[in-house]
Amino acid sequence: MPRVTGILETAIHVEDVERSARFYEDLFGFKRMASDQRFCAFDVPGNDVFLLFKRGGTLKPVPTPGGVIPPHDGSGHMHFAFSIERDAVDAWVLRLQERNIAIESRVKWDLGGESIYFRDPDSHLVELATPGMWPNF
Repeated sequence: MPRVTGILETAIHVEDVERSARFYEDLFGFKRMASDQRFCAFDVPGNDVFLLFKRGGTLKPVPTPGGVIPPHDGSGHMHFAFSIERDAVDAWVLRLQERNIAIESRVKWDLGGESIYFRDPDSHLVELATPGMWPNF
């Protein structure tokens, strides 16, 4: 059987791409790889891509020089997690506090990991998680 080698992209849908892009650039220092009115693609360490799509902005096929991207969209408040180093939790708490970003919850996991939860400008639930959250992380 062919195997999957990982998750390459994580995407959320936002009301204002530029506002959300500035939030993620400021908080995480992510670098834009491509962006326009409809989307923004960030380079996340570890060969990952974090995508912001304008809610309702991709309801029709998008032609590209290499082929057509099928229509897609999403709604509601999503959840995703970025991995952080175990000894960086306090630094992240301080960084969130400096930016007046409310921490909604903190969880200590049975395997020894810890998570910090907060909301982005579209009320998506963002999690910062240390190793020891899952058996494979």
